[in-house]
Amino acid sequence: MRAEIVAVGTELLLGQIANTNAQFLSQKLAELGIHVYFHTTVGDNWKRLLQVIQEASERADLLIFTGGLGPTQDDITKDVVAEHLKRALVTDQPAMDRISQFFVQRGIVMTENNRKQALVIEGSTVFANDYGMAPGMGITVDGTTYVLLPGPPSELYPMVNQYVMPHLASLMPESQIFHSRVLRFFGIGESALEERLIDLIEAQSNPTIAPYAKEFEVTLRITARAATVEEAERLLAPVEAEIRNRLGTYIYATGETSLHECLFEQLKERGETIAFAESCTGGSLSALLTSIPGASSVYRGGTVVYTNEAKRDLLGVPQEVLDTDGAVSEQTAKLLAENVRQKLGATYGISVTGVAGPDPSEGKPVGLVYIGLAAEGQPTTVHQIQLAGQRKAIIGRTSKFAVFYMLQRLKER
Repeated sequence: MRAEIVAVGTELLLGQIANTNAQFLSQKLAELGIHVYFHTTVGDNWKRLLQVIQEASERADLLIFTGGLGPTQDDITKDVVAEHLKRALVTDQPAMDRISQFFVQRGIVMTENNRKQALVIEGSTVFANDYGMAPGMGITVDGTTYVLLPGPPSELYPMVNQYVMPHLASLMPESQIFHSRVLRFFGIGESALEERLIDLIEAQSNPTIAPYAKEFEVTLRITARAATVEEAERLLAPVEAEIRNRLGTYIYATGETSLHECLFEQLKERGETIAFAESCTGGSLSALLTSIPGASSVYRGGTVVYTNEAKRDLLGVPQEVLDTDGAVSEQTAKLLAENVRQKLGATYGISVTGVAGPDPSEGKPVGLVYIGLAAEGQPTTVHQIQLAGQRKAIIGRTSKFAVFYMLQRLKER
């Protein structure tokens, strides 16, 4: 099945909002083995949208539209699709009842144009909107499937997960399913990863291997096509084993997770705690961990010791070390990690000190970073890394490297 995603909305063309729906939908369709060949964006213009539909229906088996299902005059998606299909729009009574109840519960008089949101293309499968008013719909005509979805992600995402994915799966041949395994990498770039796996990627057929770069990380999705999940797992196993054999040191997790979520889960499972001493990252490392509900069960606290005075007065780095070795040094990183761990009574202490830029500091280059890892009853280790990029990127990568090195440390225990 070849798919095209059509985002409808002049606000997208003006850059007022980002088209995150297309990214989400592409990822979900990949789980079903549906290939997305085109992403198209068109404004709220009847003639241009009709032209897009006519062109897309000639090159795709599945057209997914986002946006344009609301009550206002510029919400034209289902009207134009209905014209293209030569189908009438009819009222979906459950949707109409839900819309009416919404206004009754809030004591608001419903304007007549809100009835438009309950209209669906005649003969379509209706997808309930559990978080909004306009329902989605899907219809197959002359071998082409049209799926219309609301624009707000808060409505689209749950609708896709709850209703659209099962609907699309039902359209697939019964004799096959698509089953995926996601491997998450850190510390290796997408190009370097691809080079190490190029023979597997070029020879792929079933399973398929697809790398994706994402926020200083790389995700690898391995997808197998089979009659059952068990058969798909058997196909995936040797491919995953070979990838782990080549790149296992860079793999930190499988599935939909993140570095800091992995660290949180492992510390929680062990009943251990952690504390941070941050200089160049300015608190972004702490922000990663505290973004997780329940972080207080593992996170003892942290200090942002940005200046030399703060390093000396708050975490006891001797002035002579700062004068001789410098704030950006192995010795300073070591002392910061050890002292913050001890002061806050944590199992582990992580320190970060470096030059985020844009200018060098202490005669040391932009991107030079030291990450200290202190553990109760164990020798302290310090990692030196040299990063490239702008200030924001260096800070983001440094925070993730700190978490990655801590995860590696936990593997050794």
